[in-house]
Amino acid sequence: MKPLPILLRLFTAACLTLNFAGCTPYCAVMVTKNPRPVKTPDGRRIAQELAKNPSHPESTLGSCLDSAAAAERRLRAAPSDTQARADYNFALSRIFGIIHDAKLEPWKTPLRVKGRQGEWLLTFRNGTHSEFEPGKVGILPADRYKFFGLYIRTRTLKDGLGAPIVATGGERDFRHTEHFAQSKHAYYGMTGLLRFEGRTGVLTTEDPLASEYATLGGHTFPLAADFTAPLALALAEERPFIFGWAQMLRPQSYAHTARIARLQPYDPSKIPVICVHGLMDSPMTWVPFLNTLRGDATIRERYQFWFYSYPSGYPYPHSAALMREHLDAINQMYPGHKKAVLIGHSMGGILNRILITDSGMKLWNAYFQQPPEKLAVSPETRKFLTDSLIFRHRPEVGRAIFISTPHRGSESAIGWLGTVSRWIVKAPDFLLRMHAETRNLPPEARIAGLTPNSIENLSPNDRFIQTINTIPTVPGVPSHSIMGDRGKGGHKNHTKPMSTDSFVPYWSSHLDDAQSELIVPSRHSAHQNAKAIEEVRRILREHR
Repeated sequence: MKPLPILLRLFTAACLTLNFAGCTPYCAVMVTKNPRPVKTPDGRRIAQELAKNPSHPESTLGSCLDSAAAAERRLRAAPSDTQARADYNFALSRIFGIIHDAKLEPWKTPLRVKGRQGEWLLTFRNGTHSEFEPGKVGILPADRYKFFGLYIRTRTLKDGLGAPIVATGGERDFRHTEHFAQSKHAYYGMTGLLRFEGRTGVLTTEDPLASEYATLGGHTFPLAADFTAPLALALAEERPFIFGWAQMLRPQSYAHTARIARLQPYDPSKIPVICVHGLMDSPMTWVPFLNTLRGDATIRERYQFWFYSYPSGYPYPHSAALMREHLDAINQMYPGHKKAVLIGHSMGGILNRILITDSGMKLWNAYFQQPPEKLAVSPETRKFLTDSLIFRHRPEVGRAIFISTPHRGSESAIGWLGTVSRWIVKAPDFLLRMHAETRNLPPEARIAGLTPNSIENLSPNDRFIQTINTIPTVPGVPSHSIMGDRGKGGHKNHTKPMSTDSFVPYWSSHLDDAQSELIVPSRHSAHQNAKAIEEVRRILREHR
């Protein structure tokens, strides 16, 4: 391909990104092996030894164990001693760092190290999830990391006992969705603890999304946590911005990435919250949202977060059909799970709208004048059409939250952007075959054809959008609308100046039957707006 067309494609893709999904910012990470020590003699001694012996940090293990043991004794006597807790946490974080750097494996063979008053035996006892066992993933102390970027404006920490750590790495084939793994690599936050049994130190890990407290020396303490580090590290390393572009421009090449995945181990006592991203985006767009909500103890106690990822270049009725298949797989894997809350941003909200709708034959009849069984098409095309146009609501959905959702389309999809989208978005082969078949149907069989990609689907003139808005959502599933107006206000109808987030106007995102509606001073990325996140928090706290 010649350079000019390549540059033109990239320029056009950038324009589409700005118009439809907004610029997805990056997160940068800075790593230090020796974080600033606590201001105590033990803390300074550990820091000095690590600096003195950078190539042999395992020699410092004895001093770290000495310090942790002394701090534990002080906590046994005075559990409210915050300095003793800080000493304990700092020493424990350095122990995890040394184990990682020196490639030590106390979970396989106990380590013998020298302390000031004799030999220590350091071992490990798994206390959390088997998928995050040391040896399968790397374990790194979270205080090594500093994060910068538009997605990481605040660090959500919980003060308490223990060393916040990040389980990262591992190789998974996430195309095998039976485990609904987060991604190819693990990024999960845990908290390390160290308990002493005589001269033996026993390392364990706890899940701060599953446990709020820890016991040590007969006392109960809040369990420390860093809820930002695993999200930010995944954002910095996985490059989701490029991935979102690729999924839209070449959806067939990324067909295997359509999946529902969990961000934490499944818990049958918690309500699933399934977040669905928008056009040319990825699940990482929810990082600011999750970073805030995970700091709420009530949310942690009652909810588990999942996401749906899909190639956003597909026509969204097809993406919704794929999501239904993955929900079927979840129901098979986790029968009897609690009813889910769906949260969709932009085009993700349209997918969620489909999931709480009974189409009957209304959508089908908007395209075809013959019933499915009489349509002269291949079995593959018939299945695609029926899956996309004839569906029932999902009974496992209990509530839906729409954020910046173009229910009635967007005029940005009309004109040159819609025309260019036909050129830059490569239609999958099966869609091309389907369109060829439906175009060749006699006039008495068809009324209009389906659009070939998601951008054209977003036109206010799109037949699917016009028809589904004549079908009410099912009763008994409350919905909520959140939309942005850029802080400029505006008219809520088509009269200029219109209330709009620069892509979706109010008249498109408003739903008459929504249980609540909130306009926030945001552009299209309203799901990252502080007031919008606070509204979601309110809705989730009140949801039963």
